[in-house]
Amino acid sequence: MPFNTSRLARHALLIAAAVVWIPCHADWAQSTDPLATRPLPTNLEAQAQNPPAFSWSRHGTNPSAYVLEISGPTAGKITTVTVLKNWYWPARAMTAGTYSWRVRPATTQEWSTPRSFVLNASSAVFEVPESAVMRASILSRPRPRAMPAGMPVRSAWSAAMVAERGGALTRLMADVKRVITSEPPVKDSMWKLTTTKVVTADVNAQWSNIRTHVNIVRRQLEAAALVFRLTGDRAYLGEALLRGDQLAGLSPAGPTGYAQFDIITLPIAASLLKAADFLAADLDATRRAAWVKNAGQRAADVYNDLSSKNGWLDQMPFDEHGGSNLGYLAMVATLALGDVPAAVDWFDFSFRNYVNYIFHWSGPEGGYSNGTAYGQYAIDAALQVWQPMSTATGIDIFSKPWTRGFLQFFMHFTPPGTPSHTFGDGNEETPDLRYMKALASRVNSPQAAWFYKNIAGDEDPLTQLQIAYPLPVLRATSSAPPPNSAYYPSIGWAAIHSNIADRARTSFYFKSSPYGSFNHSHGDQNGFTLNRGGRKLLIGTGWYDWYNSPMWTDWYRATKSKNAVTFDGGQGQRTEGYKEPMVRNGKIVGFSASTAVDFVEGDATAAFAGALTSARRQVWYLRSQDAFVVLDKLASATARTFEWNLHAPVAINVSGTGEAKIVNIDQSVCVRPIPNSSGQVYKSIVGPAPKPGSTEFHGAYVKTSALKSAEFLMLLDVGCKHPVVSLTTTSNGRSLTVGTQSITLQP
Repeated sequence: MPFNTSRLARHALLIAAAVVWIPCHADWAQSTDPLATRPLPTNLEAQAQNPPAFSWSRHGTNPSAYVLEISGPTAGKITTVTVLKNWYWPARAMTAGTYSWRVRPATTQEWSTPRSFVLNASSAVFEVPESAVMRASILSRPRPRAMPAGMPVRSAWSAAMVAERGGALTRLMADVKRVITSEPPVKDSMWKLTTTKVVTADVNAQWSNIRTHVNIVRRQLEAAALVFRLTGDRAYLGEALLRGDQLAGLSPAGPTGYAQFDIITLPIAASLLKAADFLAADLDATRRAAWVKNAGQRAADVYNDLSSKNGWLDQMPFDEHGGSNLGYLAMVATLALGDVPAAVDWFDFSFRNYVNYIFHWSGPEGGYSNGTAYGQYAIDAALQVWQPMSTATGIDIFSKPWTRGFLQFFMHFTPPGTPSHTFGDGNEETPDLRYMKALASRVNSPQAAWFYKNIAGDEDPLTQLQIAYPLPVLRATSSAPPPNSAYYPSIGWAAIHSNIADRARTSFYFKSSPYGSFNHSHGDQNGFTLNRGGRKLLIGTGWYDWYNSPMWTDWYRATKSKNAVTFDGGQGQRTEGYKEPMVRNGKIVGFSASTAVDFVEGDATAAFAGALTSARRQVWYLRSQDAFVVLDKLASATARTFEWNLHAPVAINVSGTGEAKIVNIDQSVCVRPIPNSSGQVYKSIVGPAPKPGSTEFHGAYVKTSALKSAEFLMLLDVGCKHPVVSLTTTSNGRSLTVGTQSITLQP
C-alpha cells in the first residue's frame, strides 16, 4: 500500500510517544515527551479567553475517562466533570477570579498536581455551545448554510453594498471566465500513484502539480457556484456543474486521496460540499449524490485516521497537517449534516476540538512559530474554513481572542511595506498582505482598522463575497497602530520598530523559540534580521525549494546561514525537522520596551545540544540613535573558535578597522565591533547559489584563537551615522555610550 511520507513521520512519532506514555511519574499530567500536549492553564496566568480550555497529557494506563475538578473563586465551590478526552472546554463563561484545577483517571485516585489560573476583565468571553446544540441550530438553517442569512442577489443590492462589494463581484466573474478557457479538466490520469516512502524531488514535484491544478479547479467550482447564486446567470451554473463533476471524478483512493497526499483530499471534499450548498435546489439529485458520496469517502478516510488511538492529535498536537485536516473535517461535517449520517460523528469529534485547537503553533496570545510565511498559508486555509463554519453555526471564529492575537502578530512581523517574511520556511518570500488584510477585515478593532487601511489591494473576491455586509472592520470607530515593540512569549519572538506606523521604519526581528527548529522552524535561536525603509539589510539566507531537500537540510535551516553564532567552521544548532523533539530550543529570558531603550535577551544554550554550556545574546535598541547594541556571551567545556555570522542581500564591504558596511540602494547599516571586543577578524564566507534572481553575501567575525569562553560586542549603526562610542568599566559593570545614549552592560 502506498503511503504519504508526512503521515509516516507523524505515525512514527506516535509510536515513539506511546512508549513514553506508559510510565507514570509524580505529576503524570505533564508528559516526559516534549511533543505531547501540555497541562493548561497553569502558573497563575491571566487567561486571554473566558472560558479557558483545560488540557493534560494522557495517563499511562490510557483510561476511558477522566475526572476534572475545578475550584474557586467562591470558597468551597468545586465543579466536577467527567470527560472522555484529555481536554475539556466549558460551554459557558466562568466568573472572574482565581481558580485551581486538577484531574485524575476515572478509575483511580491519582490526582495530578493542582494548577492555578486567573480570569479577569481582560479575559474576553468566547463561548462555543455543546455539539448537540450546534447541530440542531445548523439543521434548522435553510441552505445555503455557508452564505450570510438574507444575502440578497446582485439586482437587489443597495448603493452602499454595490460600493463595498460590486468590484469584488466583477473581479470574480472575470476570474471565472478566464479559467473556463485556460484550465483543462483534472483527472486521475494526470498523476501516478506514489509507491516510495521517501520524499524525493519527483514526489515533491507531483504534489506541487496536484496542488496547483486541483486548487484552480476547486476555486473555479466555488466561484462559479457563488456567482450563479448572486446573479442567476445560468452560464456560471454550467461551469460549476462541469468542475464539480471533474472533482467528484477524482478517486479518493487515487493520487489525490488521503493515503497519497493527505492535505489535498479534504479541500476537495470541502469545495464539493460548499458548491452543493451554494447551488442548493439548482443541483439535480443524481449529481448531488455523486458529489456528496465523493466528499463523504474523503472525510471518512481522514476521520478514521484522526479518531484512531482515541484521537491521537489530542495527545500529539504539534502536527501541521493533522491540525489543518481537523479544521477541514469540521467544515465538511458542518456542511454535510443532514446529507451524510456519519457527519454527526465527524462534527461531534471535530468542531469544538478544532475551534479550541486553533493553533498549537503558539500560546493564547497569538503568533505562529513556523514563521510568517506558513502563518500566511494558515490564513488562506482559515478564510476557506472559518468563514462557512462561522456563518453556518453563528460562532464567529474571527472573534476568538487567539485570532485577534494572531492578527496583531502579523502587524508586528509583516507590517505594511515589509520586504519579506520573517523566520521559518519561506522567509525569503515577499508577503502577500492581502491575506492579512482579509483577516483584518473580519475584526472590529482600532488596530485591525489601521492594518486594513494601510494595506493596498483587495482580498480574494471569492472569500470577500461570503462575509456578512458590512465588513466588520468598517464598523470600527477609530484607527490606531499596535505598540512599536512586542514580545510573543509562547513562540519566543520579539519585534522592535522605530515607528511601526511609518513605512520608513527600522524593523528588528529577534527569535529564541521554545519550538526550536521543529517542523518548519530553523536553527536560528538568538538570531535576528534587520530591515529599514522597506529594504532588507541583514537577512537569513538560502531558499525553500522543498521540504527535506539538500538545500533545506544543509544550509537553509542551518545556524550558519543566519545572523547568529556558530563555532569551529560553521557548526551550529541541531536542526532535524519533524525528528526534532522540541528540546533543542531557545527562550527569551528578558524583554522591555520604553521611549528610550528597548531590550531583549535570549538563551539558546539548549539549541546547541550540549556543544556549548552557555549561549546568551542581549540586544539593546537605542531609539534616539536608531542603533542596536548586540552582546553575545558564549561558553564551552571544550575550547572552540567562535563565529559571529552576518548575511546581507547586497555586498558586504569591510574597512580596515573591521567595520562591515551594507548599502541596499537608499538604506544602510554599518556593523561595528565595539572597542575592547578584540581578538577577532572578519572573514568572507562562500555559501550555496542563492535563489535565481537574487543575491546573497556572507561573512563572519571569527575569534583568532580557540576559547572556552568568548564575547562579541557589536554595534548595528542603522544609516551608518558613525556616532562616537565609548566603553568604560564601572563599579556596576561596564558603561557603553553610543552618541548621546548610554546603557550598562551587566558583568
